[in-house]
Amino acid sequence: MIALTASRLYTPLDCVEQALVLIDGDTIVEVASRALCEVPTGAKTIDFCEAILAPGFVDIHIHGGAGHDVMNDDSSGLAAMERLLATHGVTSYFPTTVTAPVDKTCSALERLAGAIERAGDKSRPQPSGIHLEGPFISHLRRGVHPTADLLRPTIEMFDRFWQAARGHIRVMTIAPELEGATEVIAEAARRGVCVSLGHSNADLDTARAGIAAGARHCTHGFNAMRPMDHREPGIVGAMLTDPRLSADIIADGIHLDPVVVKLFLTAKGPDSSVLITDATAATGMPDGRYRLGTFEVEVKDGRCMADGKLAGSVLTMDRAVRNVMQFADWDLQQALRPASLNPARVAGLVGRGKIEPGARADIVVLSSSGEVEATIVGGVVAEAAGAKARISG
Repeated sequence: MIALTASRLYTPLDCVEQALVLIDGDTIVEVASRALCEVPTGAKTIDFCEAILAPGFVDIHIHGGAGHDVMNDDSSGLAAMERLLATHGVTSYFPTTVTAPVDKTCSALERLAGAIERAGDKSRPQPSGIHLEGPFISHLRRGVHPTADLLRPTIEMFDRFWQAARGHIRVMTIAPELEGATEVIAEAARRGVCVSLGHSNADLDTARAGIAAGARHCTHGFNAMRPMDHREPGIVGAMLTDPRLSADIIADGIHLDPVVVKLFLTAKGPDSSVLITDATAATGMPDGRYRLGTFEVEVKDGRCMADGKLAGSVLTMDRAVRNVMQFADWDLQQALRPASLNPARVAGLVGRGKIEPGARADIVVLSSSGEVEATIVGGVVAEAAGAKARISG
C-alpha cells in the first residue's frame, strides 16, 4: 500500500487540508485528513510536503505531441507523446483524428484501438478512447480539414469507422446542418458516444435539432463555428445557453481572446466547462514544420498554422489551467474541474477525474500556482521532475 501526503487536496469538488490518500494497486482506497487518519503500518509513504494533490488531467481532444501525430503508424512516437503528457499532469487522453481519406482514417482507428486495448504501462498516461473529429463537418467551417476528404454523414459510414475502432470511439464531432446528421447523431448517441457539435455553420434551430437528436457537447467553442449575431445567435447561442450542452475551449490566449474565455466560463459555469488542448505533434518541440494527419503545419511563436489558418495548438493542459486562473480570475480549485472531473464525465470515464475511494489512482501534484511537480498514473509515479518529496516505509 502507498500513502500520499500533502498540505492540501482538491477532489476537486472538496478541499482536504493536511491530506492523506491511501492507494492499493491502481485504486484509491481512502481519502482523509492526517488529523483524522493514521498511515497504516508498513505502507510506503510519499510526502509531497507543501504541494497540492489533485485529480490527473483528462484531455479529450489531442492530435499529438513530442513530434508525433496520433494518426501516424509509430508506436514509439505514441510513447514519447505520453511521456510528454505526464510532465504536464495528463493521466488520460483521447487521441483525436483529423479528416483524411477513409482508408487512412480506418487504419488510424485500428491502430489507436490497439493502443487502447494494450494500455497497461502504468508509467505513462493512458489512451482511454478515440475522438473522431471529421469527416462529418461543414465545408464552410472546416478550418484546415482537407475539403476533398469531407463526407456526408451516413449510418453506414459511421459504422465503418465504429468497426475499425472496435467500439472505442467515445467522442465524435459533427456539423448538425449536414444532410443525414441527425440520424447519425441519434445512432452514435445510442452507442454511447458523446456527440459533439462543431466545425459547423448551423443556425440556432438546426443546432437545437442536433441536441434533440442526442448531441450533448460542443467542440472548441467559437472556433470553426458560425459567429454569434445578436439577431441570429446560431450554434454559439445554443452552446452558451442550453443547459443540455457541455462545451470545451482552447484556452491558449491565441484561439480565443482572454475576455472570451472569461465569457465562456461565466456562461457555462464550473459544471459544464471543459478544457482541451487540441495539441499537435509540435507540442513540446521547437518552431518548425510538423504533420497533422495528411498535411503539414508550421509553428512559430506558439501558433500552429496551415494555409493561413490556425491548425491546432501547442497548448498543454497545465498551462490551460493556469490561463483560466489568469483570464477568468478563477482560483486553482475552480480551474481544475474543467481539466479533470468535467472531461471525464463528458467522455463517460468512470472513476477518473476525481480523488475518492474506488477511483483510479490518477493524481497530479501541483504547486499553489498550478505548476506540475509530479504525476501519478494508476498508483505509479510517472513523472516527478519538480517534486520535493520525502519517501519512507
